Amino acid sequence: MKEIIHFSHANGFPASTYRTLFAELSDDYELRFLERIGHDPRYPVTSDWPHLVEELLADIDRRYEQPVWLVGHSLGGYLSLMASLKHPHLVRGVVMLDSPIIAGWRANVLRFSQWTGLDERLSPAAATRKRRTHWASRDEAWRHFRAKPAFARWDERVLADYVDFGIPQIAPGGARALAFDRDVEYRIYRTLPRTLGARLAHGPSVPVGFIAGTRSKEIRQVGLEATARAARGRIEWIEGSHLFPMERPIETARVVLGMLRRLREEDGR
Repeated sequence: MKEIIHFSHANGFPASTYRTLFAELSDDYELRFLERIGHDPRYPVTSDWPHLVEELLADIDRRYEQPVWLVGHSLGGYLSLMASLKHPHLVRGVVMLDSPIIAGWRANVLRFSQWTGLDERLSPAAATRKRRTHWASRDEAWRHFRAKPAFARWDERVLADYVDFGIPQIAPGGARALAFDRDVEYRIYRTLPRTLGARLAHGPSVPVGFIAGTRSKEIRQVGLEATARAARGRIEWIEGSHLFPMERPIETARVVLGMLRRLREEDGR
């Protein structure tokens, strides 16, 4: 029987966007996930994301009888780590994909910027508020995103899945709309966790690995000091931006598999 990876997606990108990555991992693991985090009114988006962590934990507790591996990209990596801190008995280990831990003076800067509203200008939050939400057809949505520099770097299979699952058809004539509510996306950006570093003062509760993009702006902003401590030096690099799982899904899968083997061997379970 295969071990289970419970995957958590990045902000704004439903989990089915990662189907190419999942296909590469599925020979060795069973892949499961929540399609859209933050859209259940029982788990609202608030500062430091406590309810989103509860949403993830509730799904894990409901589905599995044994501890599972948590793998998450960006938002999903943070939530996976926070879930493991709260209920480590549900988790075998965590692999974070470009989710650098904000700690120390940077956490204080984040707290101040969130209080003043400066964080909106320093993150994708401002653009999210004006994000386009509707397209006349699949072809129009494809052309819209393919023309954007960030999306132009994506593997075409991943972009196709984003168009199909992230912008599903909503009317018989072919009209499409974003599946991920842009207000939810905006609130997630505005409530980034600023206490995670302090909660990791005594180390993580389970083995942690980190995979980073060589051109990740997020890592340049945050640094890797706190992340390296939490991961105990288990850091791997992939050529690409913060969205490297979309740009290089096959290579990402290979590195995730290697990291999971490393965590299993070093944990001795």
